[in-house]
This record gives sequence, C-alpha cells and structure tokens, in this order.
Amino acid sequence: MISQTLSTAENRLRRRARQYIDNQQLGAAQATLEALIQRVPEDTPARMDLARVLLWRDLPRAATTHLLQAVDRPPDEPAPLIQLTQQLLHCGEVVAARACLDHLARLPSPEASVLAAQAHLKWMVGEIPVARTWMDRAIAAGIDTPNEHHTQAMLYQFTGEVSRAEQMLETCLRRWPRFGTAVMSLANMRRQTRESNHLAFLSEQLQRMPANPSDPSGQLTRAQFEAAVFKELDDLGRFDEAWPALERSKAIMSTLNPYDASGEAAVIDALISQSESIIAGPDVAVTGADEPTPIFIVGMPRSGTTLLDRMLSSHSAVVSAGEINDFVRQLHWAADVAPGGIDAMLRVIRHSPKIDFAELGTRYLKQTQWRAEGHRFYIDKLPINVQMVPFIRRALPHAPLLHMVREPMEVCFSNFRAMFGDVSAYSNDMQAVARHYGQYARLTHQWHTTMPGAMLDVSYEALVRKPDVVLQRVLKHCGLEFEASCLRPERNAAPVATPSSAQVRESIHTRGLAQSQHYARHLEPLRLALAGSLQPARVQP
Repeated sequence: MISQTLSTAENRLRRRARQYIDNQQLGAAQATLEALIQRVPEDTPARMDLARVLLWRDLPRAATTHLLQAVDRPPDEPAPLIQLTQQLLHCGEVVAARACLDHLARLPSPEASVLAAQAHLKWMVGEIPVARTWMDRAIAAGIDTPNEHHTQAMLYQFTGEVSRAEQMLETCLRRWPRFGTAVMSLANMRRQTRESNHLAFLSEQLQRMPANPSDPSGQLTRAQFEAAVFKELDDLGRFDEAWPALERSKAIMSTLNPYDASGEAAVIDALISQSESIIAGPDVAVTGADEPTPIFIVGMPRSGTTLLDRMLSSHSAVVSAGEINDFVRQLHWAADVAPGGIDAMLRVIRHSPKIDFAELGTRYLKQTQWRAEGHRFYIDKLPINVQMVPFIRRALPHAPLLHMVREPMEVCFSNFRAMFGDVSAYSNDMQAVARHYGQYARLTHQWHTTMPGAMLDVSYEALVRKPDVVLQRVLKHCGLEFEASCLRPERNAAPVATPSSAQVRESIHTRGLAQSQHYARHLEPLRLALAGSLQPARVQP
C-alpha cells in the first residue's frame, strides 16, 4: 500500500487534504493534494482524491488527466479499483474504464460483492452478456439481496431469455414481496393474459401497505405497485379499472420527482439561441473514412426509437451500441464543465463558442468505436440526444442522424403511462407532458429550419404500416443497401437493454397505434394542453 511507504510529512499532507475535503475547503484540498502528488507521483489514491476535488470545482479536463495517470498504476485492491472505474465512466473515459475492469477481473479470489460490482459496471458500459456472466458468478458466490437478484433477471431479459427472467423475478418476489422495482419489471416482462397475470398478488400486497405512506421509500413502492396494476389491467383490456391505478401512481410520482418546467425551458431557449452560431463555424474534416461510423437515433422517449434500432441493427453492416451517453459526456469535457444537471448544461451551451469541435468528434469516436465490433456502422440510440443535434452535426458531420417522430397524443400518452422512476419528471403529469412536448417540438422545428436535411424524420406510424417503404429511405440516408433481414427484427439476437426490450423481440406490429383512444375521456386534459402547445415536430413526406 502507498500509505505504508509514505514519510511522516507525506502522511501529514494526506490527513490535511482529507480534513479539507470533509470541511468542503476545496481550494485548500486541491493545493494540498497537488503538493502530495508532486512529492509522490505514483500515489494513485491521492490522484483519485484530487480528481474528485477538481470535478467538484468544475474542472473535468484536469480531473481526467489525473484519473488517466492513475490508470497507469491501477490499485491492486478491489474497492479503490471499482471507485476509479466509476470515476472514469463519469468523466467519459470508457476505454480506460474497460482497462480497469480487465485489471479487476485478474485479481485473485474476488468476493461476491466484487463480482456483483463488476456486473453492474459492465452493464453501465453496455457489455450485457459479460455483465450477466459476472452476476451469475456473484449469485453463485453467495450475494443475496433483492437488488442483485433483480439485476440478474434483467440481464437475462436483455439477452433474450425472457421466460427465465420471469421465473427469477417471481422467485425474487416470493422472498421480497414488496420489492416494487421487481414488480414493475415483472408486469412489463410480457403481455399479461386472463389466464396468466399477477393481479391477485398485486392487490394483496397493496392492501397490506399503508394507503398514504409518509416516507419516500414507501411512497415509491406504492407508486410502483399501482403502476404494475395499471399495466396488467391495460393488457387485459380492462381500461376503466386500469385508469385509477395510473392516476394514483402518477400523483405519488409527481410529488417524489417534480418537473422543473422553467429549467427545461431555459435549456431549450439557450439551445435555440446558440444553434446558428454552433453550426456556423468551419467544417470539421472527417478523418479515418474507413473506420466505423456512428448512426444517431434521436426523438422523444417512447417514440419507436428502439424498434428502429432493432431493424437497422439487423443489417449485416450495423450493430447497436444501445442507449449510451458518450456524446454528452464528451461535450462536457470539451466545454470543461462537469456534469451536473440543468445548470451544468446551461454552462456548456454558453461555452459552446470556445469548443474545439474536431477534438470533440475525435474524442467521441475514440471512446465509442470499439462498440462497432468489426461492423461498418454502430447505432447510438439515446432519445435525449435530440438536444445535441447541432453539436453532433458540427463534430461528426459524416454521422447519419435519424429522428423518430410519433403522433403527439400517442407519444405523450405513452410517456405518461410509463414508470420512469427518478428520471423524466415531465412524465408524471399530463400538463407537464404536454409542456415537455411543446419544448421538444420547438427544438426540432428549429433544427429543421437552421439545418435543413441534417436529420431524417422517420414516422413511427409509417414504419409499422409500411416498413419496407420507410426502411428503404432510412437505409439510403445511411448509405446502406437494402437487406430483408431488417424487416424481421424479432430475429435479431443481439442484447437490448431498454424498458421496451421484451416488446421489441416481437415482429413488427401496429398494436402501438391509437392506444390513447382507450382512455380518450380521461385524456381530454392532455388533448387540450397539446392543442395549445407549439407546432408539432414536422414529419418529412
């Protein structure tokens, strides 16, 4: 251990730095840690502490430098190595994080908790089959918590073993019957039937819970159970019974996860005001023409992005990287702004005139091209990247952009009915959903106005009704030849780690059209709110 070989003076510096950190005296902590590293350059724990301080001080570039130097001398103990991997992922250094995970895998006699941590980190990176292997090992080694059993089930679902995943979740709930996360996953695992559903179990557990829990954990559990009841009743076509359960769930969630309408509007306003200056700079030269090229799929959540991803990645030249957030991570690094919600994004946008877009594009490719696995193209399917369109266009002008568009009422209802947990706060209230859609529509209208042709609109309705026609246009936009396999996404055996991972293993169907009509009376406030929202996203003919 480093600390065992440090001199008295160096240990004094370490203790002083820790005191400064505990007291949030970040400037003093930074100076003290820098002094320690100057004396002991190989002190990896000090570099990790300094990186944390630098991130708190909104200096991600400097933090990344120290983390990468720490990778040169990775810790040989699991806990700090796991911490280093997490810090690297937070800063967008995925390649270095994978190297740390390889080092962690070589450590002898790992405990069950270490195996589980490896599984979670592999999941975060997007290596789903490997994550499943590590979680199987962790369970076999004795880790026994509801969260780990749920994670194991989800990894089986993502890799296509839905029946096995369902059995795991049912076993989990027999032991921990009020584990709301598993209840939601079980309800969403498949389409429930009159002969096979969980309504009796859900009703029994809800009756045993407090009607109005006072603690946030209890409130979330009740919201999850109510959401599961809605999903199963909806599957059974019992729409009048389903709606009250959805209302109860959303009422709780809107309290737990309130929507920041003014913050979202500020981000959209800033993006629109800066968009022309972002795209007006000199062209970025495209290097490495023979290297893998990303295809971006953007749009509203629940707009059909996963279906398009599965169809495209059925092509022999394309693989899906899944929902990765690498672009926004690299954007934060390029702007030298630490990730941190709305305020951080506003600072990124303000700093955009100083961004080196060639450097941004190069960093993104460096951190993501390994995902191509030998294919010519790889898909980056993160719906929220619809906000990143001008940045993507400048940094990666050769990358195709596909914008999934769904009828406003349907996509808003699909968002409202979903349980997103602690993200997508707009989805918990009909007025908020309509307001969010209005901001999204403003933004995409701006992109079409200032960057005509930058992204290809793909209608969800047209895709499921005339998949061959729409797919031809999509493939042409991406520079790909038609392959019939793209019309059979249910045969795509690749892992898919999204909330709709079970549904997209079905053949293309039209069941998702006009779902809001079942709840037309209840959704009248949403319809009226949308009627007053801004111009909906334009769909190209």
